[in-house]
Amino acid sequence: MADRDAYEILHVHPQAHQLVIQAAYRVLAALYHPDSTDRLSSTRRMAELNAAYALVRTADRRALYDRERKPGIAAASIITPPPRTAARQQAPTPGTLDFGRYKGWTIARLAREDPDYLRWLRRHSAGLRFRTEIDAALASTSTEPTYSERLRGRKR
Repeated sequence: MADRDAYEILHVHPQAHQLVIQAAYRVLAALYHPDSTDRLSSTRRMAELNAAYALVRTADRRALYDRERKPGIAAASIITPPPRTAARQQAPTPGTLDFGRYKGWTIARLAREDPDYLRWLRRHSAGLRFRTEIDAALASTSTEPTYSERLRGRKR
């Protein structure tokens, strides 16, 4: 335990909330408890967990541990999620599907090659943003009335 950081042993970030540390300890303790497994390594691992949790169990002990802790000792070993802004993608080109089996296809191409899928997509919640384009594409390639025209009772 002397070589390893308590936060690293508990698999938590050094700025984690106290409840997160407690939950991590309980999950790891249930996993490595000597009564639940026959492995000899689990006894050593449980002792390590108990010692690490004793250092950061309360806010007072944690503050003392953080003051004595070497800066940056485990910062490199803890995996942090990427920032949320990096996960954003560019907006799709208007009239181009950005999901499903026809990802990257234009509405006009779909109207020529698979109009049944477009009719289905028009009724589906994923196709709400494409409704006007779907209606226009289906109207230009088909002699069959669109869904809205059938509702109004019109025929071509």
